[in-house]
Amino acid sequence: MNAGMRNRQISNAYYNTGLAKAKNRDLTGAVDALKKSLRFNKYQTDARNLLGLIYHETGEVGAALAQWIISLNLQEADNLAEEYLKELQEAPGYLDMADQAAKKYNQSLHYARNDNEDLAVLLLMRMVEEMPRFVRAQQLLALLYIHHEDYTKAGRCLFQAIKVDRYNPLTQRYMAIAKQNTGRAEVEKRKLNNAFSHRQMQDDDIILPPSYKENTGLQSVLNILAGLVLGVVVVFFLVTPTIRDSIVSRHQEEMRQNLELVNQKSLEIDDLNKKLQEANAAQEEAESSLETMVNNSGGVISQYQRLAQILQAYRNEDMKSAVQIYVETDFSVLADGVLDDIVAWLQQDMTQNGYQVLEQMGDEAVTQGNHARAVDYFQKSLQINGGNVGVIYKIGLAYKNAGDTDKANEYFGEIIMNHGSSEYASQAKEQRGY
Repeated sequence: MNAGMRNRQISNAYYNTGLAKAKNRDLTGAVDALKKSLRFNKYQTDARNLLGLIYHETGEVGAALAQWIISLNLQEADNLAEEYLKELQEAPGYLDMADQAAKKYNQSLHYARNDNEDLAVLLLMRMVEEMPRFVRAQQLLALLYIHHEDYTKAGRCLFQAIKVDRYNPLTQRYMAIAKQNTGRAEVEKRKLNNAFSHRQMQDDDIILPPSYKENTGLQSVLNILAGLVLGVVVVFFLVTPTIRDSIVSRHQEEMRQNLELVNQKSLEIDDLNKKLQEANAAQEEAESSLETMVNNSGGVISQYQRLAQILQAYRNEDMKSAVQIYVETDFSVLADGVLDDIVAWLQQDMTQNGYQVLEQMGDEAVTQGNHARAVDYFQKSLQINGGNVGVIYKIGLAYKNAGDTDKANEYFGEIIMNHGSSEYASQAKEQRGY
């Protein structure tokens, strides 16, 4: 048996293990097995697609997209990854919501690490309402609750996490802490003990005191009468004077306690007002941060989505769509080591061919008389190849034809100053009237 066949067999074995663990809701164990499967055979499409499904199930949408993009590029035909990507992209607003959730989690992690736990809790509470299956967010929120000794709320978060990933070791560790501090662990221990101690008490188990003897009816009546007489004597001689003194003393004590209570309540009200002001300020800061994040379109998941759209356009031989999406994509946030090969190939191809497509689109817009659109395409072409002097010259012409002489002269001047030896330098001078 050659090494390649053996590696495929080992890969398939790990895939089967991962599949079994996934069916049993041991998603952490499944991820570990599937990664080992791919280590032995990166072309194990079923393992990679299942890994993406597990990432998606636990709220790691960006990681899921990455695995499906790789899968589709390794096997273009008959690949379920294409359906998964299409379904996510067509779900109204889902990827945007997942993108914002990822941003909120990262921002919450930043707050927690910088001693701003109240803001972290505020962000996470909103985030898990939208995506309760985001396991890492539930764990972080539970940890913050544990730090504030709010073990009941921590337990609720961990319960949600366990429903998704039953045997996650970090969740199990946090849950043990929460149970220990809410008494739940002791309750479960008693239930376990009772399950093995179910013998009921029998009649022979009743133990009577040695002095016990049955009373006759007459003896019982005499005992009751004697007790009544003794009670009246005790009340008259002992209890009544004591009650009078006790009433006066208790009244004075109640007045003193009431005064202390009023003072204490006043202090508590002042403290609550102070905390309310701090909470309002924290909420305003959190809402401001949220608004900033919502307005920021550079999230990781958004970039994964754009990368998937670029590759889909390549498969459809739609180079115009591919290159337009490419110039709007921030590849710096995708430098996570997962998609490096795909991104490197794409950037190399765009550097060689993409800028030319945008230049042609700009030329077509000029022919149609749409100079504003032409400028847009030309400028995007320069994003890929900033040293293309011919495109700089075309931007100047487009502005001049649109009647914006000042902007046109800026681009002609750039050619004259920075590209004086190029073939376009003399033409730029002519356009400027030199």
